[in-house]
Amino acid sequence: MKKWMLSIISVVFAFSILPYTTLANDQAPVPLDEVKSAILIDQQTGMLVLDKNSHESLPPASMTKIATMLLIMEAIDQKKISWEDKIKTSEQAASMGGSQIFLKAGEEMTVRDMLKGIAVASANDASVAMAEHLAGSEEEFVKKMNEKVKALGLKDTVFRNATGLPADGHVSSAFDMAQLAKELIKHEEITEFTGTYEDYLREDSEDPFWLVNTNKLVRFYQGADGLKTGFTKDAMYCLTATAQKKDMRFIAVVFGAPTSKARNEIASSMLDYGFTHYESKTLAKEGDQVLEVRIEKGSPFIIEGVLSEPLKWIAPVDGKEQNVKKSLHVTKIIDAPVKKGQKIGSMSLVIDGKEMSSVDVIAKRESKKASWGELFVRSAKEMVQ
Repeated sequence: MKKWMLSIISVVFAFSILPYTTLANDQAPVPLDEVKSAILIDQQTGMLVLDKNSHESLPPASMTKIATMLLIMEAIDQKKISWEDKIKTSEQAASMGGSQIFLKAGEEMTVRDMLKGIAVASANDASVAMAEHLAGSEEEFVKKMNEKVKALGLKDTVFRNATGLPADGHVSSAFDMAQLAKELIKHEEITEFTGTYEDYLREDSEDPFWLVNTNKLVRFYQGADGLKTGFTKDAMYCLTATAQKKDMRFIAVVFGAPTSKARNEIASSMLDYGFTHYESKTLAKEGDQVLEVRIEKGSPFIIEGVLSEPLKWIAPVDGKEQNVKKSLHVTKIIDAPVKKGQKIGSMSLVIDGKEMSSVDVIAKRESKKASWGELFVRSAKEMVQ
């Protein structure tokens, strides 16, 4: 069988055929008794490290704004808005209670400053102003939030607003919140905001506003750069925290802690556990050639596919072995022309039979449309063979 024929088949490569077990709640080395639910995952692979009632639907309070910020970042990437666009504050947005940056009706602020207010100060007024600008109304924006949740395959979450203020049926789970955080962190600029401990809005005006991050871990935990706190009477103290060091990034989510001190200590302990007990491994390197694929009517008609970034995973430092595989998926028919760097497939990390993450396979070189003469010669050669 020719090499190009192999490329149209989804192939699974075994890396280590050995048992892998996620830590169950009763085995958890981090005390989680004080919280209603919690989870710790590896951000790159989504691998579950610690878990307590992670699929229980609970009020997420202002952790809701992780989804709000995700839609804002997607709108920026899609060029629907720019960082310097001016956002006008409506009467409705200005009237929001709870955490706020005290926007006045009619006041304009850039997308950058609005996002800063949301990420650092958990501003409800800025959240609603952005929601109205992006979707016409907060209600329409919330529909988009719920559509995003469904698109990600999350089943424990229903949003009723863009802020996390108490509302009947407004719920999420530690698992879902971790997945939303995982998506948000893919937008690398977001940690410039969520990782800021203090800053100013309206700094050069007569009414400057000092911002202090509600997430104290960004100041007191090494490597922490986000993401979002939450508190209401019903939700109690919540936190989605992330930190990066030793070539790893973990996401810890805590729901229903009794105090802000407890949520910070528990989230810190979870992150400590991840960084202490796991290490990063590379299954395949960026630029590794993983396939050759035929390009219909292309010149050349066979090109190489390489990884756009490393395919990594995390392994226990105590030597416990895992069932880790990689799975190659390639588009069956690829028509010319193909640009260098164009996606032509993907390679996935599979742990314990579950696909955890994937990276793109891209064309190593371009393939132009073949001339009629090239196609005739090629057909003649194939007939002879």
